[in-house]
Amino acid sequence: MNIRRGAAALAAATVVLGVAVPAVAATPSPTPSVAIPDGLYGTTDPTYDGVWRQSLALLAQRTTGVTPADRAVAWLTGQQCANGAFAAFRADTAKACDAKLMVDTNSTAAAVQALAALGGHQAETEKAVTWLKSVQNVDGGWSYTPGGASDANSTSVVAGAMAAAGQQPSQVKKAGKSSYDALVKLSIRCDDDAEGGAFAYQPDKKGGLAANADATAAGVLGALGKGFVTKAGRAPKDGYACGNSPEPLTPFELARNGSEYLAQSVQEAGYLKSALPGAEDQPDYGNTADAVVALAAQGWTRYAKKPLGWLEQNSAAWAKQSGPAAYAQLVFAAHAMGADPRHFGGADLVAQLNATGPTPQATTKATDQAADTGTDADEKDDSDSGHGVWWIVGVFLVVGIGIGFLISGRGRKRQP
Repeated sequence: MNIRRGAAALAAATVVLGVAVPAVAATPSPTPSVAIPDGLYGTTDPTYDGVWRQSLALLAQRTTGVTPADRAVAWLTGQQCANGAFAAFRADTAKACDAKLMVDTNSTAAAVQALAALGGHQAETEKAVTWLKSVQNVDGGWSYTPGGASDANSTSVVAGAMAAAGQQPSQVKKAGKSSYDALVKLSIRCDDDAEGGAFAYQPDKKGGLAANADATAAGVLGALGKGFVTKAGRAPKDGYACGNSPEPLTPFELARNGSEYLAQSVQEAGYLKSALPGAEDQPDYGNTADAVVALAAQGWTRYAKKPLGWLEQNSAAWAKQSGPAAYAQLVFAAHAMGADPRHFGGADLVAQLNATGPTPQATTKATDQAADTGTDADEKDDSDSGHGVWWIVGVFLVVGIGIGFLISGRGRKRQP
């Protein structure tokens, strides 16, 4: 779950091939092609990520005890279509949504999570949830846009929205199938030593599954029925290992296996990597933050410490370049691990986020009201912080770039 889903729609080729197109490093345009609306966070073109980045920004503010500006919330609610759906951005909200407007599940689910946390928006969230249920696939999952094949990322962000709206994701079914059923089919068995435990984004044309660390971070949260904001879960009593079963894996087992893959992925360098054609692997800041949240949610905080430390040391330039959604991701990572986002590697993430848009109404003591009510893990082992190289990942500005496909380049040495 990061900037990439709101920044660009999934490409048709992505749906066909079942793998995501590598993310493109680009410097956000200094002259947006559309005017930045009043109330919106960020200064880059909102065409492909307006609702996504606004939702994450407002949710991060709420999580840290900040009361957002009224006009910032009004901007988000004003983007909703009459049927409850959200598009990435509607430049003219006076014009009714029509068939030409591409609404999507990711923007809608992100908005639900933000508005549910803010409170006082039951009508908007109910309409959005109703629309999301109407476009659920018969396998129980969701695609980025209605009618496409289910993918792990979209299924998971919608599961998080259902939980935020007070519903049990496992009970939201189509043809008797829930988000859990869809995620089971996207999980790779542990006996595949190279990629075992991971989630694939989608199956390929032949039904094969390719490990995708981005999809895995999302899949762990989706299996647990958690949203962007969560507290650390209980540390496992049965060790830290991927495991198979002759029976369909339980949601906890799915999340455990995905966590093992993520733990191995960040073991050496302390961060996840993304690959561009013709270029060496580079650090992926956003997906590393997502991995921290996923590992913490599963209670694997001992393996989340190193990537969190790496982010504290290396993410400042990326966050400044990428804007409000990036700051929000870092806030979510810090919150999940019980760290103070106001003292994150010497930076105040809350102040930096607030500075990207309308001045909030008020800032109070951080609250957990927007967070999951799970039990915090309290692991006391030591883990060194990793230190990596800087590589700025810009906002995607072209429709169809899709989700960055991550290649971990890791060894599969099991952890004790």
